[in-house]
Amino acid sequence: MMRKKTKIVSIGNIAIGGDNPIAVQSMLNVPSSDAAGCVRQAKELEAAGCEMIRLAIPTMDCVKTIEALKEAVHIPIVADIHFDYKLALESAAAGVDKIRINPGNIGSDGRVKMVAKICREKGIPIRIGVNSGSLEKEILAKYGSPTPEAMVESALYHCSLLEKFDFDQIVLSLKSSDVARTVSCYEQISEKTDYPLHVGVTEAGTERMGLLKSAAGIGSLLLHGIGDTIRISLTADPIHEVYAGLDLLKALGLRSGGVRFVSCPTCGRTAIDLIKIAGEVEQRLKNCKKDITVAVMGCAVNGPGEAREADLGLAGGKGEGLIFKKGQILRKVPEEHLVDALVEEVEKLP
Repeated sequence: MMRKKTKIVSIGNIAIGGDNPIAVQSMLNVPSSDAAGCVRQAKELEAAGCEMIRLAIPTMDCVKTIEALKEAVHIPIVADIHFDYKLALESAAAGVDKIRINPGNIGSDGRVKMVAKICREKGIPIRIGVNSGSLEKEILAKYGSPTPEAMVESALYHCSLLEKFDFDQIVLSLKSSDVARTVSCYEQISEKTDYPLHVGVTEAGTERMGLLKSAAGIGSLLLHGIGDTIRISLTADPIHEVYAGLDLLKALGLRSGGVRFVSCPTCGRTAIDLIKIAGEVEQRLKNCKKDITVAVMGCAVNGPGEAREADLGLAGGKGEGLIFKKGQILRKVPEEHLVDALVEEVEKLP
């Protein structure tokens, strides 16, 4: 698929936009004043594959956590600021890699100028985050509701406040909890600017619905070449956001590395406990970094034939199953040893 070529922006030790890989973000949900707790969770997210971590900075006391995180992990840290420009200035001084703020919410031009100045001097980009629930009163009155057009106008207005002070290291996000509105926002803003876009469906819900809404909205945009970073927002442990983001990129062919799973939905021909076996295989290979496709199939009909493209796979029979490689049968194995046999073959691969 063709990606829109957006402006390249450096965030700490990574770059987004242009041809750079789409980065997966998440946000800490430990109280920001708990530096030790934030460090512990950040390390877990980094180990899971997270490539950028956002931290809420509601008070000055939380700024110290930025320094603790910078010492503990090797991925960029983003400070999430609302209203108080002094928090942005202190976060920049503490070495944060990116600041998320809406310039129109922090007061006078003088305050915006100070934030733009320190960020420009330190090479810190700013993400302008527009949400459907936080539009300016004038724009909301003009459109009557948080329409995509209203959100795009708000985003461009905030951009103009920074551009006025010669600042263009900008990342944009325009999120709504409504999937269709979110998609329309990003489609429209993508036509009007080349700033890189952080894509997500905000307040998407608990894990089940959040995954569905995010896959529909983010997936649609990525398939049309829109998006430079993503976050799958879930009311759940943030580590699930990371796994989901990485899995979505792999499912769309936008990320390699790690196991891609293929498994059939089962039917009346299935004679083994395929649901249990598929779950065990996925869990056993969760941390495998080999760039391979593994198939878990219910019977000979959906086995080596339909899954011949898989690097390795298993196909069930009555109380037993076949282990196959690129469609070629390797051996027959009792049902209770199928998972072990498949994992053993995966370990043999380079």
